[in-house]
Amino acid sequence: MLEQMGIAAKAASYKLALLSSREKNRVLEKIADYLEAQAQEILLANEQDLLEARRNGLSDAMLDRLALNPARLTAIANDVRQVCKLADPVGQVIDGGLLDSGLRIERRRVPLGVIGVIYEARPNVTVDVASLCLKTGNAAILRGGKETWRTNAATVKVIQQALEECGLPAGAVQAIESPDRALVNEMLRMDKYIDMLIPRGGAGLHKLCREQSTIPVITGGIGVCHILVDDSAEIDPALKIIVNAKTQRPSTCNTVETLLVHQGIAQQFLPALSKQMAESGVTLHADEQALALLQNGPAKVEAVKAEHYDDEFLSLDLNVKIVAGLDDAIDHIRQHGTQHSDAILTRTLRNADRFINEVDSSAVYVNASTRFTDGGQFGLGAEVAVSTQKLHARGPMGLEALTTYKWIGFGDDTIRA
Repeated sequence: MLEQMGIAAKAASYKLALLSSREKNRVLEKIADYLEAQAQEILLANEQDLLEARRNGLSDAMLDRLALNPARLTAIANDVRQVCKLADPVGQVIDGGLLDSGLRIERRRVPLGVIGVIYEARPNVTVDVASLCLKTGNAAILRGGKETWRTNAATVKVIQQALEECGLPAGAVQAIESPDRALVNEMLRMDKYIDMLIPRGGAGLHKLCREQSTIPVITGGIGVCHILVDDSAEIDPALKIIVNAKTQRPSTCNTVETLLVHQGIAQQFLPALSKQMAESGVTLHADEQALALLQNGPAKVEAVKAEHYDDEFLSLDLNVKIVAGLDDAIDHIRQHGTQHSDAILTRTLRNADRFINEVDSSAVYVNASTRFTDGGQFGLGAEVAVSTQKLHARGPMGLEALTTYKWIGFGDDTIRA
């Protein structure tokens, strides 16, 4: 089955690579329209997935990721329309020039070919990946989690209908609907057909892909994100940022998981934090020093466990640790962070500069929420993933991250001396 999907995807990628921007945008516009016109079918499939997921005891965080509603589906369709408005990077000349030999060379962006994506209970990824791949002339093979197979199947059916009505092969976007995990292992070895693999899920999935894949893998999306409250921070603005970073959508990878508080502001800041977190329904997991300052406050608080510093809560839970200063905070982030998104709240320019230069994450913020690490928020359109590695792509992966380049040489009957 996967062999045939690979053959179809590779064949489709050759056709997609030749499309003009106008032709690609026409497909995307039709996909957006069909997502709204056929919303009832997609939402019904999603309700069935949710029902089964609840029966299977899926966590609230995962249920939130899985759930669609009319507003979310409209937002997904609008994300596709936003991709239409973005500049098409394919064919863009990156650089070049005339060599002493008389050969004129240039580096030109081209599609990668076939993109494989393995993801869990995130039905929006199906449309995000499809739209970004189509915009860049790439075919896509998608393997969503078993929790979303009905939603993914209904969504891909809509996408394929739009493709065929525009005279393009349905093989340009395909989904593996079977929940058989053996197919994942088979997919990891489809280097004959898939040019890049993107896992979007937990640490176990990333480890499996890194160890077993014969295809180049882009890893990321695991966010143990930190916010440092410097001793120069202003309390009210800091609390506003922390509430946003923790509660706006707790199940996302750019949600803050650990709050580092400078010891010079802790006695003043932590009681205010407790009051705010109680109002926001957040449970605090505090180190020994912080616990002493929080235990009489209104927020629910308990002693932090060592493993909490290395895991995503993806819920209304927040670690709180008092640090001696900037060096202590940076050391903690280096030891426990995942190079995703980290922030400093400060009114000291020197500390802001040090944090920016010394925290090696894909996104670093000064006086801003970590929730901004998102393709749409960065102006990239819908993202295919957030990469926390350093080669090829880093941070939110938009259109350019789904291209490679080729060298082109123009001669005038030119030969090498």
